[in-house]
Amino acid sequence: MSNTAFKVAVLGGGISGAVCASTLARNGISVTLFESARGPGGRMSQRREKAEDGKELHFDHGAPFFSVSNPEVVRLVQEWESRGLVAEWKEKFGFFDFQTLKFDSIEQEGLSKRFVGVPGMNSICKALCSESGVESKFGVGIGRVEWLNDEKLWSLIGVDGQNLGQFKGLVASDKNIVSTRIAEVTGRVPPLDLKLLPELSEKLHNLPVRPCFAVMLAFAEPLSTIPVKGFSIKNSKVLSWAYCDSSKPGRSTTSERWVLHSTAEYAENIIAQTGLKKPSDVILNKVAEELFQEFRSTGANISQPFFKKAHRWFCRGSAFPATSIAQEEKCLWDRNKRLAICGDFCVSPNVEGAIDSGLAAALRLRDISSSCL
Repeated sequence: MSNTAFKVAVLGGGISGAVCASTLARNGISVTLFESARGPGGRMSQRREKAEDGKELHFDHGAPFFSVSNPEVVRLVQEWESRGLVAEWKEKFGFFDFQTLKFDSIEQEGLSKRFVGVPGMNSICKALCSESGVESKFGVGIGRVEWLNDEKLWSLIGVDGQNLGQFKGLVASDKNIVSTRIAEVTGRVPPLDLKLLPELSEKLHNLPVRPCFAVMLAFAEPLSTIPVKGFSIKNSKVLSWAYCDSSKPGRSTTSERWVLHSTAEYAENIIAQTGLKKPSDVILNKVAEELFQEFRSTGANISQPFFKKAHRWFCRGSAFPATSIAQEEKCLWDRNKRLAICGDFCVSPNVEGAIDSGLAAALRLRDISSSCL
């Protein structure tokens, strides 16, 4: 049954917000999704870069893959797989120990199911945000969220002061909407005042996160001495994870592309020296070189890349969550104000947790929508 009179705004176009918006639309609810970036994805974004020779390069520089176990999420991923949005990444993975300078625990090929978006991690969010019933507005930042008590509606104001509309329901899938940390980065207060949510404010106040630097590398020739296409790293203060992005299904193989992730400790040390503002090119170049040199210290015969660039996952709430604040409920919910807050920080700090939380938020609003008309 159509329920287009019950308008819902979804703030954030990462996987949690995209899943929530798509699920609401499939239940006949009118949805408008707002995303401050130029496109959807969040930490499932795909980065497009150009080498010095003009060659275009693509990197999944956030979440490298995801696994699923929850039956509801499994069913959703199977649907995406049937649509060609997702494929299994069937490669060997393992560990590298900097104490022994050896690769170990190398698993059988495809032993654990790891899924990736095709042709990029952001493909899933792109498809969900363009489904029938979802109106997506990219490049639109939210400056202020107001609760109109007399009308029982949410009013959204853009960062440019533009009136973005009024809605009966609101979903915040971007923790910057409520996080006080955004003020330290941008100088602006969070759009949604936690005073409006006295029962939820304690859980939302100053959500802990793990910052991370990602370094994108492109090589002319394969790194054939590395026995796996992805590996976790033990006993390094610099590197935590490395993976061959170009080995994923649906990717270009004209060059071999690797992505390195720093440890949270390393990122925190850099941020302590440079502050929370956007890092300079000098700092990013320093980070890129330090992570690359640690990568070479594995002892593998690693040549010089023809492309090397660092990205900081910290600004605008994009750091990886360090806690789960609503594991049982799967999202935070204010029934009286018809507000759901969802994301990986609610269930578990990974892609499956974000999907699960987005589904839960959509179902809360679906269930209450019929009683509000």
